Amino acid sequence: MYRERLVATEVSSNSARRLQRLLLEYHDFRQHKAAHPLLDHTFRVADWQAQRLKATHRDLYEHPGYHTGLEFLLTDLYAPAAMTHRDDNIDRVFPKMVKWLPDHLLGTLAGLVELNLITQRLDLELAERLHRRQIAAEALTVEDYCQAFRESEQLALRKRQIDLVAEVGLQLDRYVRNRTLGWLLTMTRTPAEMAGLTDLHSFLHRGFSAFRRMDDVELLIERLVTRERRVMEHILSDHPEPFQLPGDL
Repeated sequence: MYRERLVATEVSSNSARRLQRLLLEYHDFRQHKAAHPLLDHTFRVADWQAQRLKATHRDLYEHPGYHTGLEFLLTDLYAPAAMTHRDDNIDRVFPKMVKWLPDHLLGTLAGLVELNLITQRLDLELAERLHRRQIAAEALTVEDYCQAFRESEQLALRKRQIDLVAEVGLQLDRYVRNRTLGWLLTMTRTPAEMAGLTDLHSFLHRGFSAFRRMDDVELLIERLVTRERRVMEHILSDHPEPFQLPGDL
Protein backbone atom coordinates (compact mmCIF):
# COMPACT_ATOMS: atom_id res chain seq x y z
CA MET A 1 0.00 0.00 0.00
CA TYR A 2 2.83 2.38 0.89
CA ARG A 3 5.55 0.88 -1.30
CA GLU A 4 5.81 4.02 -3.43
CA ARG A 5 6.42 6.09 -0.31
CA LEU A 6 9.25 3.77 0.73
CA VAL A 7 10.87 3.97 -2.70
CA ALA A 8 10.52 7.75 -2.99
CA THR A 9 12.01 8.58 0.40
CA GLU A 10 15.56 9.92 0.20
CA VAL A 11 17.99 8.37 2.67
CA SER A 12 21.54 9.41 3.48
CA SER A 13 22.98 6.98 6.06
CA ASN A 14 23.85 3.30 5.88
CA SER A 15 21.33 2.47 8.62
CA ALA A 16 18.54 4.32 6.81
CA ARG A 17 19.42 2.60 3.52
CA ARG A 18 19.43 -0.79 5.24
CA LEU A 19 16.05 -0.09 6.86
CA GLN A 20 14.59 1.07 3.54
CA ARG A 21 15.86 -2.02 1.73
CA LEU A 22 14.51 -4.37 4.39
CA LEU A 23 11.13 -2.62 4.56
CA LEU A 24 10.80 -2.99 0.79
CA GLU A 25 11.71 -6.68 0.99
CA TYR A 26 9.29 -7.18 3.87
CA HIS A 27 6.53 -5.27 2.06
CA ASP A 28 6.92 -7.47 -1.05
CA PHE A 29 7.10 -10.64 1.02
CA ARG A 30 3.87 -9.74 2.86
CA GLN A 31 2.09 -9.35 -0.49
CA HIS A 32 3.47 -12.71 -1.65
CA LYS A 33 2.52 -14.44 1.59
CA ALA A 34 -1.00 -12.94 1.70
CA ALA A 35 -1.76 -14.53 -1.70
CA HIS A 36 -0.05 -17.84 -0.92
CA PRO A 37 -2.30 -20.93 -0.79
CA LEU A 38 -0.53 -22.11 2.36
CA LEU A 39 -1.08 -18.87 4.29
CA ASP A 40 -3.14 -20.52 7.03
CA HIS A 41 -0.54 -23.28 7.30
CA THR A 42 2.17 -20.71 8.07
CA PHE A 43 0.09 -19.42 10.99
CA ARG A 44 -0.22 -22.95 12.39
CA VAL A 45 3.54 -23.52 11.98
CA ALA A 46 4.23 -20.21 13.76
CA ASP A 47 1.90 -21.17 16.61
CA TRP A 48 3.55 -24.61 16.92
CA GLN A 49 6.97 -22.99 17.15
CA ALA A 50 5.78 -20.38 19.66
CA GLN A 51 4.47 -23.17 21.89
CA ARG A 52 7.75 -25.06 21.47
CA LEU A 53 9.71 -21.98 22.52
CA LYS A 54 7.54 -21.58 25.62
CA ALA A 55 8.14 -25.24 26.51
CA THR A 56 11.91 -25.10 25.93
CA HIS A 57 12.24 -21.91 28.00
CA ARG A 58 9.48 -22.74 30.51
CA ASP A 59 11.60 -21.74 33.51
CA LEU A 60 12.30 -18.31 32.00
CA TYR A 61 8.74 -17.88 30.75
CA GLU A 62 7.33 -18.54 34.22
CA HIS A 63 9.92 -16.37 35.97
CA PRO A 64 8.20 -13.17 37.16
CA GLY A 65 11.19 -11.11 36.09
CA TYR A 66 11.11 -12.37 32.50
CA HIS A 67 7.53 -13.42 31.74
CA THR A 68 6.28 -10.08 30.38
CA GLY A 69 9.30 -9.67 28.12
CA LEU A 70 9.06 -13.18 26.70
CA GLU A 71 5.33 -12.82 26.19
CA PHE A 72 5.99 -9.66 24.18
CA LEU A 73 8.59 -11.45 22.06
CA LEU A 74 6.25 -14.36 21.31
CA THR A 75 2.97 -12.49 20.83
CA ASP A 76 4.04 -9.13 19.38
CA LEU A 77 7.29 -9.78 17.55
CA TYR A 78 6.31 -13.31 16.55
CA ALA A 79 2.63 -12.83 15.66
CA PRO A 80 2.47 -12.25 11.89
CA ALA A 81 -1.27 -12.92 11.63
CA ALA A 82 -2.20 -9.98 13.83
CA MET A 83 0.30 -7.33 12.80
CA THR A 84 -0.48 -6.49 9.18
CA HIS A 85 -1.85 -3.03 10.02
CA ARG A 86 1.10 -2.31 12.29
CA ASP A 87 3.53 -3.23 9.53
CA ASP A 88 1.67 -1.06 7.01
CA ASN A 89 1.94 1.85 9.42
CA ILE A 90 5.70 1.41 9.68
CA ASP A 91 5.87 1.74 5.87
CA ARG A 92 3.61 4.77 6.10
CA VAL A 93 5.72 6.71 8.61
CA PHE A 94 9.11 5.73 7.17
CA PRO A 95 9.79 9.23 5.73
CA LYS A 96 9.32 10.76 9.19
CA MET A 97 11.42 8.02 10.83
CA VAL A 98 14.48 8.72 8.70
CA LYS A 99 14.04 12.44 9.26
CA TRP A 100 13.65 12.48 13.05
CA LEU A 101 15.09 9.29 14.54
CA PRO A 102 18.80 8.96 15.42
CA ASP A 103 20.81 6.74 13.12
CA HIS A 104 21.57 4.09 15.74
CA LEU A 105 17.84 3.63 16.42
CA LEU A 106 17.20 3.21 12.69
CA GLY A 107 19.79 0.43 12.78
CA THR A 108 17.94 -1.32 15.59
CA LEU A 109 14.63 -0.99 13.75
CA ALA A 110 16.29 -2.49 10.69
CA GLY A 111 17.35 -5.45 12.83
CA LEU A 112 13.76 -5.92 14.05
CA VAL A 113 12.43 -5.84 10.50
CA GLU A 114 15.08 -8.32 9.35
CA LEU A 115 14.27 -10.65 12.25
CA ASN A 116 10.55 -10.57 11.46
CA LEU A 117 11.18 -11.09 7.74
CA ILE A 118 13.51 -14.03 8.30
CA THR A 119 11.12 -15.66 10.76
CA GLN A 120 8.18 -15.44 8.39
CA ARG A 121 10.22 -16.65 5.42
CA LEU A 122 11.37 -19.67 7.39
CA ASP A 123 7.80 -20.41 8.50
CA LEU A 124 6.62 -20.33 4.89
CA GLU A 125 9.45 -22.57 3.72
CA LEU A 126 8.66 -25.06 6.46
CA ALA A 127 4.95 -25.03 5.59
CA GLU A 128 5.80 -25.69 1.93
CA ARG A 129 8.06 -28.63 2.82
CA LEU A 130 5.41 -30.15 5.08
CA HIS A 131 2.80 -29.72 2.36
CA ARG A 132 4.99 -31.50 -0.21
CA ARG A 133 5.25 -34.41 2.21
CA GLN A 134 1.47 -34.29 2.74
CA ILE A 135 1.82 -33.48 6.43
CA ALA A 136 -0.91 -31.25 7.83
CA ALA A 137 0.44 -28.31 9.80
CA GLU A 138 -2.18 -28.83 12.53
CA ALA A 139 -0.89 -32.42 13.00
CA LEU A 140 2.78 -31.46 13.11
CA THR A 141 4.99 -33.69 15.26
CA VAL A 142 8.50 -33.16 16.60
CA GLU A 143 9.82 -35.77 14.16
CA ASP A 144 8.10 -34.10 11.18
CA TYR A 145 9.35 -30.68 12.22
CA CYS A 146 12.95 -31.80 12.65
CA GLN A 147 13.04 -33.65 9.34
CA ALA A 148 11.71 -30.60 7.50
CA PHE A 149 14.22 -28.43 9.39
CA ARG A 150 17.12 -30.66 8.31
CA GLU A 151 15.93 -30.60 4.70
CA SER A 152 15.81 -26.81 4.75
CA GLU A 153 17.87 -24.87 2.25
CA GLN A 154 17.91 -21.88 4.61
CA LEU A 155 20.20 -23.01 7.43
CA ALA A 156 22.32 -19.84 7.13
CA LEU A 157 19.13 -17.82 7.69
CA ARG A 158 18.31 -19.87 10.79
CA LYS A 159 21.72 -19.05 12.24
CA ARG A 160 21.21 -15.40 11.35
CA GLN A 161 17.82 -15.48 13.07
CA ILE A 162 19.40 -16.51 16.37
CA ASP A 163 22.19 -13.94 16.01
CA LEU A 164 19.60 -11.20 15.45
CA VAL A 165 17.75 -12.14 18.63
CA ALA A 166 20.95 -11.43 20.54
CA GLU A 167 21.86 -8.24 18.67
CA VAL A 168 18.42 -6.63 18.70
CA GLY A 169 17.54 -7.76 22.21
CA LEU A 170 20.62 -6.13 23.72
CA GLN A 171 20.13 -2.95 21.69
CA LEU A 172 16.50 -2.65 22.81
CA ASP A 173 17.51 -3.09 26.43
CA ARG A 174 19.89 -0.14 26.17
CA TYR A 175 17.16 2.08 24.71
CA VAL A 176 14.50 1.31 27.32
CA ARG A 177 16.86 2.37 30.11
CA ASN A 178 16.58 5.88 28.68
CA ARG A 179 13.79 7.66 30.58
CA THR A 180 13.32 10.13 27.73
CA LEU A 181 11.95 7.37 25.52
CA GLY A 182 9.27 6.48 28.06
CA TRP A 183 8.27 10.12 28.35
CA LEU A 184 8.07 10.50 24.57
CA LEU A 185 5.86 7.41 24.25
CA THR A 186 3.49 8.82 26.87
CA MET A 187 3.38 12.27 25.28
CA THR A 188 2.80 10.95 21.74
CA ARG A 189 -0.12 8.65 22.53
CA THR A 190 -2.85 11.14 21.61
CA PRO A 191 -1.14 12.41 18.41
CA ALA A 192 -0.63 8.76 17.39
CA GLU A 193 -4.34 8.04 17.86
CA MET A 194 -5.28 11.11 15.83
CA ALA A 195 -2.96 10.00 13.02
CA GLY A 196 -4.39 6.47 12.94
CA LEU A 197 -1.20 4.96 14.39
CA THR A 198 -2.70 3.51 17.58
CA ASP A 199 -1.59 -0.08 16.91
CA LEU A 200 1.99 0.96 16.10
CA HIS A 201 2.19 3.18 19.19
CA SER A 202 0.73 0.41 21.39
CA PHE A 203 3.29 -2.04 20.03
CA LEU A 204 6.15 0.32 20.91
CA HIS A 205 4.72 1.05 24.36
CA ARG A 206 4.21 -2.66 25.14
CA GLY A 207 7.79 -3.38 24.10
CA PHE A 208 9.15 -0.53 26.19
CA SER A 209 7.13 -1.59 29.25
CA ALA A 210 8.02 -5.27 28.85
CA PHE A 211 11.77 -4.66 28.65
CA ARG A 212 11.69 -2.14 31.49
CA ARG A 213 10.18 -4.78 33.79
CA MET A 214 12.80 -7.45 33.07
CA ASP A 215 15.48 -8.16 35.66
CA ASP A 216 18.62 -8.89 33.63
CA VAL A 217 18.02 -8.74 29.88
CA GLU A 218 21.65 -9.55 29.05
CA LEU A 219 21.45 -12.81 31.04
CA LEU A 220 18.09 -13.66 29.49
CA ILE A 221 19.34 -13.11 25.93
CA GLU A 222 22.49 -15.13 26.62
CA ARG A 223 20.46 -18.09 27.89
CA LEU A 224 17.92 -17.91 25.07
CA VAL A 225 20.58 -17.79 22.38
CA THR A 226 22.74 -20.52 23.95
CA ARG A 227 19.74 -22.82 24.25
CA GLU A 228 18.48 -22.19 20.73
CA ARG A 229 21.92 -22.84 19.27
CA ARG A 230 22.04 -26.13 21.15
CA VAL A 231 18.55 -27.04 19.92
CA MET A 232 19.67 -26.36 16.35
CA GLU A 233 22.71 -28.60 16.85
CA HIS A 234 20.45 -31.35 18.22
CA ILE A 235 18.06 -31.14 15.26
CA LEU A 236 20.84 -31.20 12.66
CA SER A 237 22.52 -34.18 14.34
CA ASP A 238 19.20 -36.08 14.52
CA HIS A 239 19.22 -36.13 18.32
CA PRO A 240 16.43 -38.37 19.69
CA GLU A 241 15.26 -35.63 22.09
CA PRO A 242 16.16 -32.41 20.25
CA PHE A 243 14.38 -30.06 22.65
CA GLN A 244 15.68 -31.63 25.86
CA LEU A 245 18.53 -29.56 27.24
CA PRO A 246 20.93 -30.04 30.17
CA GLY A 247 19.98 -28.36 33.42
CA ASP A 248 22.94 -25.98 33.36
CA LEU A 249 21.56 -24.27 30.22
